Amino acid sequence: MTTVVLGGTGKTGRRLVQALRGTPVRPVSRSTEVRFDWSDQDTWPGALAGATAVYVVAPADPAAAGPFVKQATAAGVGRFVVLSARGIDQVPDAFHGMAAAEQAVRESGVEWTILRPNNFNQNFDEDLWHAPLMAGRLALPMGAVPEPFVDVRDVADVAAAALTTDGHHGQVYDLSGPRGLTFADAVATIAAAAGLQIRYEELTPAQYRAELLAEGVPEEFTDELDAMFAAMRAGRLAPPADGVRRVLGREPIAFADYAAAAWPARL
Repeated sequence: MTTVVLGGTGKTGRRLVQALRGTPVRPVSRSTEVRFDWSDQDTWPGALAGATAVYVVAPADPAAAGPFVKQATAAGVGRFVVLSARGIDQVPDAFHGMAAAEQAVRESGVEWTILRPNNFNQNFDEDLWHAPLMAGRLALPMGAVPEPFVDVRDVADVAAAALTTDGHHGQVYDLSGPRGLTFADAVATIAAAAGLQIRYEELTPAQYRAELLAEGVPEEFTDELDAMFAAMRAGRLAPPADGVRRVLGREPIAFADYAAAAWPARL
């Protein structure tokens, strides 16, 4: 009854591996002993050997999702949990790999669950926005629309429940934190927790795009971020979701608690 965790060394994957302790679990990535690479199909059979469930962190190339899911089901996988993104059905120009992974598991003929989280708390301290914050400035095209950031520990716990317990087949869980914060408030909360001087700066979408391209961010990923922030500015992702409570029966981790624990440790 082995669970394979794609992206097993990543933000959600490594925490999911911890949440699955005591059960047979195989974390796989390009850097693990059992190697998995979306772009190298020769790595797929070894990763899937003996697997009964798979946590899917979607490929960048949407064309890989369908063949992988077919190979996995042929190898004996009977349950998939897919990490997707909240509002993906409202943002057709973003996250093509996630959309393809959702479609592939829906058509697989076996059990599937889809997780659609808001932006992660850990985007602030592990990648994405960490370097700008440490430099003292986070600049985004977000305005005053709140975002109910979700902690990846909650995402991992929900994934573990969906992978190891029954009753989640066919469910799409929107996952968020307990309340929304503007990015300016989130930056202020982090600055206070860390004892740093950090400012939030509002950009126009055009200014944001220009900064990303100047930093060398690929145009395709820039397009996805443009689409994501457009959806966020429209308020589509602002209301807190109930997925964590539905699955785990508890409140999600608050942003202030995340910041108080994570940011002093980053200094």
